[in-house]
Amino acid sequence: TTAVGGHVLAHVPGVRVHLKKARGNKRVARVVDAPHLPEGEAVFAITEEGIRDAEE
Repeated sequence: TTAVGGHVLAHVPGVRVHLKKARGNKRVARVVDAPHLPEGEAVFAITEEGIRDAEE
């Protein structure tokens, strides 16, 4: 995965989050580099009402 802006800008942010499209309207946000957070991920959905928790 390449950061927008190239390798130089990849090192600037304090937190790196990878966004990935899943099935349907679901997306996965994964924290991969943060000094104050453990690695983890959250699944969410983009709906007509906005961003919502993904329904299983």
